Amino acid sequence: MDPHIAQKAPYKVDVEAGKSYYWCSCGQSKAQPFCDGSHKGSEFTPVKFDADESKTVYFCGCKHSANKPLCDGAHNKLA
Repeated sequence: MDPHIAQKAPYKVDVEAGKSYYWCSCGQSKAQPFCDGSHKGSEFTPVKFDADESKTVYFCGCKHSANKPLCDGAHNKLA
């Protein structure tokens, strides 16, 4: 089963050192790019991202990145 494409661009997020973030892998969350539990009953599970420093990161919006949960430009190859 393929994930829903939430958007064909990354989500720019300022993360805080020491915090954990749970990236939505199914694409159905209403709280993109983060999990809101919409995957329940499916094969998808959220991906934990631990921020080791405060910085800006780009979470994958298309859900097809090979570098989950971060964007690797895969959205540029989607139809």
